[in-house]
Amino acid sequence: MSTEPADTGTEGNDPAIEVTPDAAEEALSLLAGEGLDTDIAGLRLFVQQGGCAGLSYGMRFDTEPEEDDLVVEHHGLRVFVDPASRNYIGGSTLDYEHGLQAAGFEVENPNVVSECGCGESFRT
Repeated sequence: MSTEPADTGTEGNDPAIEVTPDAAEEALSLLAGEGLDTDIAGLRLFVQQGGCAGLSYGMRFDTEPEEDDLVVEHHGLRVFVDPASRNYIGGSTLDYEHGLQAAGFEVENPNVVSECGCGESFRT
């Protein structure tokens, strides 16, 4: 878990998103590989309709946050969350798993009440 304070970019009424050092390191490496300025650009984390449980996570790189985004920064990585996704992923932790069979970003979300069998979608 990050020990760095999060800059919420809001009035402070939104639960912060945490980012582990492994997730930040991997995302920063990928951002740099895309030629993006990590002082401005960041990882957009969002929720979209889809999957057998109803909702799924999405991630992409953005060159800068939108005006109404929640912006948090941990370990040098900026994470952008749109207002519609905040209610679903506030309080979550973004991690990066290194495994023998698979590696990738993982969202540990305390708001989830059920997940599909494959773990790709969820319901709050």
